[in-house]
Amino acid sequence: MAFWDWSADPKAQGRHVVICVHGLSRQGRDFDVLAQALTPRSRVLAVDVAGRGYSDWLADPMAYQLGNYVADLAALVLQVRAEAPDAAIDWVGTSMGGLIGMAIAAQPALAPRRLVLNDVGPVIEWAALQRIGDYLGQNPSFTSEQDAVAYLASISTGFGPHSPAQWLAFSRPMLRERDGRWWLHYDPAIAQPYKAMTTGMEEAAARQFVQDGERTLWALYDAIGAPTLLLRGADSDLLTRATASEMGQRGPRARCVEFAGVGHAPTLLAPDQVAVVQEFLWAV
Repeated sequence: MAFWDWSADPKAQGRHVVICVHGLSRQGRDFDVLAQALTPRSRVLAVDVAGRGYSDWLADPMAYQLGNYVADLAALVLQVRAEAPDAAIDWVGTSMGGLIGMAIAAQPALAPRRLVLNDVGPVIEWAALQRIGDYLGQNPSFTSEQDAVAYLASISTGFGPHSPAQWLAFSRPMLRERDGRWWLHYDPAIAQPYKAMTTGMEEAAARQFVQDGERTLWALYDAIGAPTLLLRGADSDLLTRATASEMGQRGPRARCVEFAGVGHAPTLLAPDQVAVVQEFLWAV
């Protein structure tokens, strides 16, 4: 498992570590802007989850499961704690990275000091899962970087408005050039377990599956003791305002900050988004 190590000032980096974990089809470079803002006082480890970015692809596609990702990240947490026993470890997780963070935070031996959940909670809307499934794992290739960047924009409208320069910087790490064409960075096989979950089910079975998953995720959420910040895109189709409200009333009683003009999910590029996370993680 590869990760990007944004080291702080040598006098500070051993005292505060922030582990950042991306969404389903993304990679660790999503956190470049946030990491640059945090490095004056924090060491930032931005992970490429298995099958993404520069991490290895798995031989068995059905191993691309949340439980395996949690095990990988638990090993990283334990490694960081072994290297710096006195460090305060915080977690920032976008979408899938937030689900992994909930599972980590629910375990006292692994729990971070503070937890940031970016547009995700125990209830994940089925329509959003189907939308993501429409493009996940299609493995398109492009004749130019410009065409590839335009494609990423077409499937990422929920990320909200960005300048052309911001979007280009955000998209380039998502691409790999090979044999004169541009490809997405991840193993297309990450879609196999996802599609097995979201397709081919009759409505009754799908509803039962979703309900079972929600009960499990709520149990994890309710077990979290760390102060929790919940970020939400005001137009998110994955995290509803009702779910965000309930998250503020149970478990760690997350404080929710909502961003207008954004769906799923805030990219943590805009200054106001970065400032909210920075202030929460740096609060005494």
